[in-house]
Amino acid sequence: MTYAPAQKYAAEWLGTALLLTTVIGSGIMGEQLSGGNVAIALLGNTIATGAILYVLIACLAPLSGAHFNPAVTLSFYLRREISARDALFYVIMQIFGALLGVWLAHFMFEEQIFQISQKMRAGPAQFVSESVATFGLVFVILAGVTLRPKAVPMIVGLYITAAYWFTSSTSFANPAVSIARSLSDTFAGIRPADAVFFIIAQIIGAVIATYFARWLLLKR
Repeated sequence: MTYAPAQKYAAEWLGTALLLTTVIGSGIMGEQLSGGNVAIALLGNTIATGAILYVLIACLAPLSGAHFNPAVTLSFYLRREISARDALFYVIMQIFGALLGVWLAHFMFEEQIFQISQKMRAGPAQFVSESVATFGLVFVILAGVTLRPKAVPMIVGLYITAAYWFTSSTSFANPAVSIARSLSDTFAGIRPADAVFFIIAQIIGAVIATYFARWLLLKR
């Protein structure tokens, strides 16, 4: 079945909005219920994020490919599997969806709607962490699409669940997420200045993963 461009763009908007609502909302809920135990708060944030990724990808992949992530869209554009026009509109809708998701989570938890994060996530270790996190995410997506297409929703959900814990940055791995989380001064927030470096690291990781996957997965 072929879907109209507007349907694909709306799917990217909706999916990214629900993803960020989950990331921010579960972070707030985890912090409220954990009694100051950061590990428990992060665990709650992790489980919710991994679960919603599985659900959203399983439901929306037939419409848009379920990118929900400019780094993923960039990768598919570099692979010439998506046009420049679609890639541009995907990224725009992802960013607007992410912002809506943050504001919706704030509203549901009676937080101030518009915020600027003060949460510092800076330094070379964080930069490398985001490059590694995004490299891994893009690579497992490309490997999954090539080798195990039916398993992609589970692959992505489980990868992000793991990456929350094996990366020092807790694996944002998504420029739209980084932008949106800079506008939330909650558990999942990041200072805008730090978000800029996260985005650069994410783009680097995505590009390296794209070309490495092309070489590794090419049948000879």
